[in-house]
Amino acid sequence: MLPNKYTYNKYGTRSNQTDRVTKRSMSDSKIGSSVSYSSTDLRSGPSSSSSNTSISSNSVNDTGKSKTQEVNEMDFCNHVLHNDARVRNDSSIKYIRNVNNPFEGYPKLSKLHQLKRSQMIKHAVKPYGVRIPTEKIIPTLYHWIEVYGIKFDVIMIGALVENQFILPILNNIPFHKLCSKPGFLFIWATTQKIQELTNLLNNDNFNKKFRRSEELIFLPIDKDSPYFPGESVDESILLFERQQWHCWMCITGTVRRATDNHLIHCNVDTDLQIESTTTNGKKNAVPDALYRVAENFSNSNRRLHIIPSKTGYDTPVKLRPGWIIMSPDVMINNFNPKQYKEELYSKSFVHYKASSSGNSMNSTQGNGNVYSNAHFLVPQTEEIEELRPKSPVIASKNG
Repeated sequence: MLPNKYTYNKYGTRSNQTDRVTKRSMSDSKIGSSVSYSSTDLRSGPSSSSSNTSISSNSVNDTGKSKTQEVNEMDFCNHVLHNDARVRNDSSIKYIRNVNNPFEGYPKLSKLHQLKRSQMIKHAVKPYGVRIPTEKIIPTLYHWIEVYGIKFDVIMIGALVENQFILPILNNIPFHKLCSKPGFLFIWATTQKIQELTNLLNNDNFNKKFRRSEELIFLPIDKDSPYFPGESVDESILLFERQQWHCWMCITGTVRRATDNHLIHCNVDTDLQIESTTTNGKKNAVPDALYRVAENFSNSNRRLHIIPSKTGYDTPVKLRPGWIIMSPDVMINNFNPKQYKEELYSKSFVHYKASSSGNSMNSTQGNGNVYSNAHFLVPQTEEIEELRPKSPVIASKNG
C-alpha cells in the first residue's frame, strides 16, 4: 500500500489535489516553495527546500508575512500535525535528523573519529571477560591488586539496565589502589537514581579522591529500545527526563587539557549521545557509544568495566577489544592477569613519569624516594593531533 502524501505550500498549510496540479504547472521559481512529505518517513522533517521561495529576504508576501516568518512556520511540529503522524511522546527522539550520523556536515570531525578508532583497534589488547558472581567482585579486585599489582586508568561502572546501582559494592571498590593517577571514572545511573549517585560520590570511598568533571547523557530512541528504563518510575518526573541515562565522569589526579594531550583528548564527542536507529532492538547491555566516549576522551590503554549484577538473557554482555569486562553475565570468561600485563607492554606506548610520593605496586623504585610510574597509552599520529579540538593558546603578557 502506497503511503499517503500531502503537499504543503510555503505557508505550511496542506493543499488539495487541485492546488497540487496547479503548483506542478508553475514556474521553477515557484515550485521551490512547496514540499512533499511521506507520512511513513518523518525522520528528515521539512527539507531545506521549504525556505527556497522566490521572494527576497526583505520583502513580504500578500499576507503581510516576511520570508523569515514563513520559514519559522515550516517546523517539525507543523509537519507532524499535517501528516496525521501518530508519534508517541517517548519515540520523538528517533526523528532527529542526524541521529544515525552525528558527524553529518563535519568532515574533519568524522575523519578524526575514524583515525582514533583505527588507532584504538591497532593497539588494543584482546577482549577479556571475567564471569563472576556479584558477591565475589570485591575479593577478586583485591586479589588482582595484591598478587598481580594491576591498575587501571579508565574504570566504567554499570550497564544500561536498572539493577546495576548496587550501593554495597560501589562503596567497597578499592579505588585508591585500583585506579591510577591520573585516572578516570565513568559511572551510570537513571534519572531516578541521580540523588543516590550524588550521595555515593560524596562518601569516603569517592570524596577527595575523584572530582566530578562532566555529566554525560544517553537517550534511547523509543520505548521499544532495550535501553529504555523500566516501567517502575516516578510519574512526577517529566517523560523526557525519565528516558535519560546519566553518567558522571570523574577524575583523580591532575590533568590539564592544554599540556596533557598524551593522556586526554577533550571535545571529541558531545555530552549527549543518542541511540542509533540502526541498532534499535539489537541485544547488548552496553551500547557502543558508551565505550567510544571513554576511548576517545582518554588515551590510556588500561580499561576496566564493572557490571555489578545480572543483566539477563535478553541483554547479554558482549566483549570489546581493549576492555576487561567484569560481570555475572559476560559471554566469555577468558581473563588471564599475566597474559594481560604482557599484552599491555607489547600493544601500548609506555610513558614513564617520575613521582616523589606514593608507593605503587605497579611502579619501579628509583633513587631515594622517587618512583617511576608507567602510563600505558594509545599512541597518537600527527594527523590526529592536527584534527583534534584544542584549547585556545593564550598569549603571555610581557611584563
